[in-house]
Amino acid sequence: QVQLVESGGGLVQAGDSLRLSCVASGRTFSGYFMGWFRQAPGKEREFVAAISTSGGNTYYTDSVKGRFTISRDNAKNTVLLQMNSLKPEDTAVYYCAGPRYSGSIYLRSSYSYWGQGTQVTVSS
Repeated sequence: QVQLVESGGGLVQAGDSLRLSCVASGRTFSGYFMGWFRQAPGKEREFVAAISTSGGNTYYTDSVKGRFTISRDNAKNTVLLQMNSLKPEDTAVYYCAGPRYSGSIYLRSSYSYWGQGTQVTVSS
């Protein structure tokens, strides 16, 4: 059974950092794109970041560029999201997603499995 388990969320102040981790089990995801999405209260789940199979290419939504970094360790079946200079508008539940077999990396429908989510709250 495929599982994605996120961890690392929490309550922080504006300007602080957090590192989210996603551990995949049940199959190897090293040959596929992986992504992070987030959902704020009352809003649609939105794309945050994605990473290519080897980690050589990364993609971000404009609002997090320069602050967030996605990375992966294929040997450990793990995807990380380093979040720096956090802002109150980053407050959301963050979801790990993958693998992406086909379709746009920016669309939720392109990803086959989802984690349960981890809450990130940034106070001003």
